[in-house]
Amino acid sequence: MGKSILIVDDFATFRASARSLLEAEGFDVVGDAEDGVTAVRLAKELEPEVVLLDVHLPDFDGFEVAERLKELESPPIVILTSSRDDYRSLVSSSSARAFLRKDELSGETLASVLASS
Repeated sequence: MGKSILIVDDFATFRASARSLLEAEGFDVVGDAEDGVTAVRLAKELEPEVVLLDVHLPDFDGFEVAERLKELESPPIVILTSSRDDYRSLVSSSSARAFLRKDELSGETLASVLASS
């Protein structure tokens, strides 16, 4: 079985398509959230190995959510996502492990990012 994943994005269509794509490629999507508060709550409850986290959320940005997730008893690996590539350079100074542009998302690219980070 693949790694357990929590998908966090304010766009329901992206959450649904990411879930379908990742589940079809062997990942275990344990939940999804549309905002940072829900993401932190679900991460505490579900203890996913990975959180696929959008940079733009309605309450906190992904960088703030990543900081909060880092403080959990079992902190997940955080992969920030956005349709914009200009956030990639900010990941090294954040609590996130890596960045993946939304249009690059696949089971293969996610596995590659997880293996190399």
